Amino acid sequence: MKIAGDWLAREETQAVLGLLTGAGHSAFVVGGCVRDALLGAAVGDVDISTDARPERVMALARGAGLKAIPTGIDHGTVTVVARGIPYEITTFRRDVETDGRRAVVAFSDRIEEDAQRRDLTMNALYALADGTVVDPLGGLADALARRVRFVGDAEDRIREDYLRILRFFRFYAWYGDPAQGPDPEGLAACAADSAGIETLSRERIGAEMRKLLSAPDPAPAVAAMSAAGVLAQILPGADARALPVLVHLEGDLPPWWLRRLAVLGGEDPADRLRLSRAEAADLAAVRDGIGGLDRPDALGFLLGVDRAAAILLARAALSGITPPAGWQAEVARGAAAQFPISAKDLPDLSGPALGQRLKELRQRWLDSGLRLTKAELLA
Repeated sequence: MKIAGDWLAREETQAVLGLLTGAGHSAFVVGGCVRDALLGAAVGDVDISTDARPERVMALARGAGLKAIPTGIDHGTVTVVARGIPYEITTFRRDVETDGRRAVVAFSDRIEEDAQRRDLTMNALYALADGTVVDPLGGLADALARRVRFVGDAEDRIREDYLRILRFFRFYAWYGDPAQGPDPEGLAACAADSAGIETLSRERIGAEMRKLLSAPDPAPAVAAMSAAGVLAQILPGADARALPVLVHLEGDLPPWWLRRLAVLGGEDPADRLRLSRAEAADLAAVRDGIGGLDRPDALGFLLGVDRAAAILLARAALSGITPPAGWQAEVARGAAAQFPISAKDLPDLSGPALGQRLKELRQRWLDSGLRLTKAELLA
């Protein structure tokens, strides 16, 4: 089987691959770019795998006038930049020692050993410069069937790096077939080893949850996480039952992972997921707003389009009561509205009295549906 795409055919990709094969080495595009090309998804970064050692890759690139950066040379990775396009080139590797978070690796000359150290079969796919797929472990059939399956023994793979538990559910959210359900062996292994998540940094956990909840429909994956006890490990007290309702109500709205996180409830996840200050503020506003104002125009004015929409949708998902007709237009109207009164319109007041009067007038304006004019408010 062959893959194709502008990313593979472009001159820079072919030149970097040819740089290695022309010097007698093997060279394959690998991993996500191959998987995404097979599934018809957009291809982002292009990674390359080779039997050439890092120092050899550096020498060949510089000899061809290309920039070579030793981004992870101890682990076999060199970034080669061709006409501004970066290519991560990594030497075939095999694991020598793992501790659940990181691995000690040794370089290898065999593609099979390189494939066996990868997490999922659909990520252990390689392709030659002409697009011919090389499939050392049977990942091609899994990818085409949208079957997310660990390489070899699932528990062994997880114990090499417990982040693979979250990657299993993230890839199921993006690439799995909900009709099939998650791979039973993989799901059982994730449940058995879920306590290992506590050994991971919160930055890594947060990064995976951002990606998972940004999938077009993460609800089946999150439900599987809940059933396996993984969701409770990451977000104590979270409840996944309202998430599919929220995803349905979102319609054509772009996915926003914080909107989905808000509807899960549970303990405040700001620290557990290492949210930025802006993310924590957005999440707090949405969670607090679910039990507050129900007027779309006022929410749009007070909180902006994204927060207001998230509040209305989350509230509907949790209560079963759909937002009022035309709510999106009302949110947008509120977000664009300008309160017509300022301090200069009340020259006879100052200090606390001025603040109190402005507050009263703004409340009257909000109660009017943001429609009272300056003259009407001051009358």
